[in-house]
Amino acid sequence: MKYGLLASAALLLGSSVAQADIVRYPIPNSTFPIAQAVRVPGDAVTYYVSGQVPPVTNKDADPSSPQAYGDTKTQTVGVLNKIKQILEGQGLGMADVVKMQVFLVHDARAPMDFKAFMEGYTQFFGGTQPNLPARSVIGIAALANPGFLVEIEVVAAKDSK
Repeated sequence: MKYGLLASAALLLGSSVAQADIVRYPIPNSTFPIAQAVRVPGDAVTYYVSGQVPPVTNKDADPSSPQAYGDTKTQTVGVLNKIKQILEGQGLGMADVVKMQVFLVHDARAPMDFKAFMEGYTQFFGGTQPNLPARSVIGIAALANPGFLVEIEVVAAKDSK
């Protein structure tokens, strides 16, 4: 009985030592604030956050117009703040984001403003928060509300230890 408990304890301790951390692989020879790839071990807990859209910033504007939500940078910051709140509600932070998909409206009315998106994005990733996600940015014709210019969904993961 005593030896069985010791063997079980050794297995449990050995398994916690064998747990791998989440690893982020930077883009070689680049300072661009995304990861080339992210490895998430099988023992990590994974969270999928649905696409988030910007909050209203101007209640006097038509709710189906970009004026109600701001420009691309304002919308990006608003969406990332919403994602940050959702993650914090799960005991996570922006440093736990491993994958991000960004949808930016790109049409004749509002060409995709990637520069403004990056100005908002870098307030959350890179610099003081070095855990960079793998990321895609996709130009699309429209989102559910004609006033939305940005929608972002993320996958976050946390080591189970």
